Amino acid sequence: MGLALLLVIWLITFFSTYFFVAKTWWLPAGASAAAPWIDHQFALTYILMGIVFVAAQGALGLFVWQYRDRGTVTKVQYSHGNTKLEALWTVLTAVLFVGLNLMGSHVWASERFEPPKAGAVQAEATGLQFAWYFRYPGPDGKYGRTKPELVDASAGGEAAVGLDTSDSAAKDDIVSGVMYLPVNRELDLTLRSQDVIHSLFIPNMRFKQDAVPGLLIHMHFTPTQIGDYEIACAELCGLGHYKMHGMLKVVSQEDFDKWIASKETEKQ
Repeated sequence: MGLALLLVIWLITFFSTYFFVAKTWWLPAGASAAAPWIDHQFALTYILMGIVFVAAQGALGLFVWQYRDRGTVTKVQYSHGNTKLEALWTVLTAVLFVGLNLMGSHVWASERFEPPKAGAVQAEATGLQFAWYFRYPGPDGKYGRTKPELVDASAGGEAAVGLDTSDSAAKDDIVSGVMYLPVNRELDLTLRSQDVIHSLFIPNMRFKQDAVPGLLIHMHFTPTQIGDYEIACAELCGLGHYKMHGMLKVVSQEDFDKWIASKETEKQ
């Protein structure tokens, strides 16, 4: 029985490891400046955790075989175990997890706490059940005032974000259901939510951040490849959560300027 259990444990370990490794990568192609470092962090974590997993499961199977019932009756003895070995594994585990956390915190801190560079594109993402809306401040570089009592999700557009059109700064604000960004320019993004917690998730940009009601959360990233990228909500936000998605279109600076100009023309 001990041998059979050893073989079962080792076979499960082998096949699960094989199918995990056979899937060459678990994320779509990275298209932001931070993607290479984030992907490196993922790969390093996978490798280290894989080594620990295989070693632990291999040892488990070996111990099942080594300490199997041999059919002999002996006096039961209490065993405390090996204190030094327990301390060693605890320290190594702590070093591994704290080390990975410290390595990953650099990228997180650069996207969350460091201010955006000069010349960054300003945009605001507002989540509401069940859609994303994106606002740009226009030529004046200032967002117009918003009011909760003006919010009308069913109307979409400016009404969905509660834009106060009587505010002079709101006259040139652009509200869109699609996010447009110029390639190779940093985005200074402000996240808002109208109702519950949402999470703006753009897998190709390696970007994911919760939008919390009552908070203005600032993040930034730099798209590096022209293309269309899916935006999802990664926080269960209600019965319509499954359909809460949008699109990010990364275009050339020229095409971005044309899009902004066309939206300004529509408002006149």
